[in-house]
Amino acid sequence: MGKLFDLESPLIQGLNKIADLMWLNILTVLCCIPVITAGASLTAAHYVALKMRRNEEGYISREFFKAFKTNFKQSTLIWLIILLLAGIFAADFYIIKEGGIVFSNVLRVILMAVCCLFIFTVLWVFPVQAKFINTLKGTLKNAFALSIIQLPKTLLMLVLYILPYLILYFTMRLFPLVLLFGISAPIYVSAMLYNKMFKKLEAGILERIEREKAQEGGEVQQASEEEEKIFSDEQIISEDKQ
Repeated sequence: MGKLFDLESPLIQGLNKIADLMWLNILTVLCCIPVITAGASLTAAHYVALKMRRNEEGYISREFFKAFKTNFKQSTLIWLIILLLAGIFAADFYIIKEGGIVFSNVLRVILMAVCCLFIFTVLWVFPVQAKFINTLKGTLKNAFALSIIQLPKTLLMLVLYILPYLILYFTMRLFPLVLLFGISAPIYVSAMLYNKMFKKLEAGILERIEREKAQEGGEVQQASEEEEKIFSDEQIISEDKQ
């Protein structure tokens, strides 16, 4: 019986994970309230969730706000682009439905397809931003590519993010549960889905870096720059001390 409540027991570790997810959800919601900071908040949530999946998490608040600070500029730009494109799509669908103008079925299908690709990219852009250092264009491009290459996972991630709202649609009794886990739980399960694939990408990048570092002359500098594409705790801590 004593082992059941031991700090290393599966029960206690599971309860700790649930408590961490609850706190991560609260932090994410609070940091999304200003709206403009939602991109950095979602990126930080994905960063912490991936560390939780790898059992590398420390203090949730500390890691969340470090990732929030590190990613703030580019995540905010990504978020503004998402809001702009979402507004354009919303206006297009409104015009098609209420504008009184007859649009061909081909145009409707094309718009729906482009909208789906946009949503798929959004599902991946914050995980990619959370783990890999890249340009804005490179991050968006990689998120789009991964959403297509990993299409089954993309569709499952989409279901995960929609599920809390479906729950609320059918019953408001579970609102407290959705409020505490409606964002962090889907993000954590998504991290479980892409964790293995991300590890392969990280290993490939680091292997290339080691090869470049072993070469002579100016290519060593190139390898050093490539190394910055991967976040690490050491890099975040170093930036935090500056």
